[in-house]
Amino acid sequence: MDATTLYSIGELSRRTGLSVRTIRFYSDSGVVAPTTRSPAGYRLYDLDALLRLELLRTLRELGMDLATVRRVLDRELAVAEVAAAHADALDVQIRVLQLRRSVLRVVAGRGSSPEETKLMHRLTQLSGEERRRLIDDFIEGTFGTVDADPAAVAMVRAATPDLPDDPSGEQIAAWLELAELVGDEDFRVRMRRTAGHQAAGRSLDIESAAGEKLMELTRQRAAEAMELGIDPRSDRAGPVMDDLVRRFAEVLARTPDREFRDWMAQQFEEAHDPRADRYWRLVWIVNGWQVVPHMIPVYPWLIQALRNDRDV
Repeated sequence: MDATTLYSIGELSRRTGLSVRTIRFYSDSGVVAPTTRSPAGYRLYDLDALLRLELLRTLRELGMDLATVRRVLDRELAVAEVAAAHADALDVQIRVLQLRRSVLRVVAGRGSSPEETKLMHRLTQLSGEERRRLIDDFIEGTFGTVDADPAAVAMVRAATPDLPDDPSGEQIAAWLELAELVGDEDFRVRMRRTAGHQAAGRSLDIESAAGEKLMELTRQRAAEAMELGIDPRSDRAGPVMDDLVRRFAEVLARTPDREFRDWMAQQFEEAHDPRADRYWRLVWIVNGWQVVPHMIPVYPWLIQALRNDRDV
């Protein structure tokens, strides 16, 4: 093969693997024009046309549209420039497909209802930027006031949930719950109240008054009950909570009655709201951070046990 060799459409087809019909289409559209014609009027192509056709085939297989391919072949665009743009586009498509695959696995594993499946699909279809905007709106709506605690805002922003490109089923479920949570105005009020305490690391009055020893015992007892799977609203939680309430009443010189239990629950809720604690746990899951066992909040369990309406 040399620069003077001429090829018929049939020979181009054999060399490139493209059909005669496809080559004729490219020829008619002017993308790969014939070099000359035979005495009988058949189209003939030179080496440059063959190389042009091979490049055209490669670019089309990479997903480039014909208009872009024509500009590359006419040297209006550099191959590297077009390849970079298409690689970026493919990255987006791959992320979308990975997310869809994860959603389908969650639907298959959970036996989701049609309504839940639609909601899951709608929320996960949001782009990364749209998901960040959803959280930014939550932060602005929660802390966008002149009296907002800068430390609390910084703490929440530093832990912005970011769903990965190929999330696990647990991460998708956590993101769905999180998306619902941040849109709840009641939760925003609770979060605004508790985040200030958490960011400043301030001790509650009840914690300071009870002392470090009793608070450590309380956390230990609650953690043990959680590990055993004891429901805070069940009778099994009664002896644990009764003993702790009695100890607090002795230290604080109070009567361990219903009123005192309600007061204790309210005190713990000021900085350890169960829904706020749930928010942080969901953030850990979405971001793929390791949930350290001893960091799992025990206060939601304590608050529920204290609020239990059984006779005391």
